[in-house]
Amino acid sequence: MPDFLGDLPGDRLPLDEYRADFRRRDFAVDGYDSWKLERRQDFQEPGDPSWRAYVEGDWARSLRLIDAMRDDLLQLARTAAEHDTRMLRVRVVEFPVTPYLAWELHLLRLRAECGELIRVVGPDVIAPYEQDGPLPELVTLGPDTVYDIGYDADGVLDGATRYTGRPVRERVVEFIAGLYGRGEDIAGFMAREAGGLRPDGPRPAGARAGR
Repeated sequence: MPDFLGDLPGDRLPLDEYRADFRRRDFAVDGYDSWKLERRQDFQEPGDPSWRAYVEGDWARSLRLIDAMRDDLLQLARTAAEHDTRMLRVRVVEFPVTPYLAWELHLLRLRAECGELIRVVGPDVIAPYEQDGPLPELVTLGPDTVYDIGYDADGVLDGATRYTGRPVRERVVEFIAGLYGRGEDIAGFMAREAGGLRPDGPRPAGARAGR
């Protein structure tokens, strides 16, 4: 794994503190792109109505609820543009695609249609960096903030470790940007693969739609 963080001490933030800190820092300084790296193939999104519909087996309703997010995502893109900020994401996709990822990729396609810049990479691209374990889930905000996002054993978001400082943010951006440069645009990926991305299998193990 790349030595992004060195010996920097991070601040562990429980979920509520992480969300509050993120909101406070998001768009606080104009002119800095926000980068995200998504590595895990399974998450749970109990607060998302579309995810809950998918877990309940109603794929058609899940897709309708994804599309219902369009106005909010367009507003987010307008806000980002007002702050001279691009939102860029690298999504690692392994085959066979997990049911969760089959759902999320449809959401990522919509995010891209609304202005987020998203590319897909395969495990071959990241393999050289995972000799000592999987890459972390990372997000950058502003000129000097990196979040290493944490999840519980079921894949539910449970907070983040925050690192601050321009050098660490620059190292993380350089790494994610390198992956982005080798990735495939989500629109092209979905044009080829979307027909096979239907999470029609059984409810995922441990799913807790009511949480």
